[in-house]
Amino acid sequence: MPNFQLNPNTTRWRAENALSLAMAAQLAYQDAGAIDATLKTWGFDRSSFIESPPEAEWDTQAFVASNAEAVVVAFRGTQPDKLTDWITDADVVLAMTEVGLVHYGFWAALKSVWGQVEQTIQNHQYRQQSLWFTGHSLGAALATLATAKLRLGLKPVHGLYTYGSPRVGSLQFTDRFDGDFGEFTFRYVNNSDVVTRVATREMGYSHVGTSLTFDASGVVHADMHFWNKLLERLKGDLDEFLHGKVAPFNDHAIENYVNNTEKNLQRNPF
Repeated sequence: MPNFQLNPNTTRWRAENALSLAMAAQLAYQDAGAIDATLKTWGFDRSSFIESPPEAEWDTQAFVASNAEAVVVAFRGTQPDKLTDWITDADVVLAMTEVGLVHYGFWAALKSVWGQVEQTIQNHQYRQQSLWFTGHSLGAALATLATAKLRLGLKPVHGLYTYGSPRVGSLQFTDRFDGDFGEFTFRYVNNSDVVTRVATREMGYSHVGTSLTFDASGVVHADMHFWNKLLERLKGDLDEFLHGKVAPFNDHAIENYVNNTEKNLQRNPF
């Protein structure tokens, strides 16, 4: 496993922060005991595991970890064996909320744990440490909405790094979010990752933040042009098909995001 090396004192993009928060997003898929044990090796002396109550419609999990310098909140994403069902069946209705028009299902999933998340952050941030959000897949959507919700109250957040995020809200939501926090939001897309293309623009959805895209060779680019993205997707689809994989789903795996962020530690895409 790569070294966890979060720089807690900058709001600017950093390759080491991209890798460390991708690792945290991956760790969120583990159980509470494994999460706590790994976080201790990363230098976090406190951690809390959060999950929605049994009666909740959505099964939402996250962890909050802290040390003297930083608080990290990582939301769990979609389990791989449920990915196809989630993409097909997720409730994509746009609902009016306090942060704007957003995906109803994502909002409901966040609300099922929000009280715990907010209180746990408060308990961990005992020294006004910098605050970071991350997540993969569904977890990326939840991390985005959590950031938007905290920013309504002008809560300081140092950064949001997401991996394989679906679109979360309307164009109006995106404009408002990016006007406030887009400069500190880094949204990673792995080439053909199908989840990053839902919910669709035709349904009224839009992406937030700065897009960082891994091409078919795993090289990262900032705000890659549409046609270049398309060509790289076609190349990646063909390469992975020849190796017996379905690129749009294989590219979504959190392991590939971690591997590619590690490969690009020495590259500045800006």
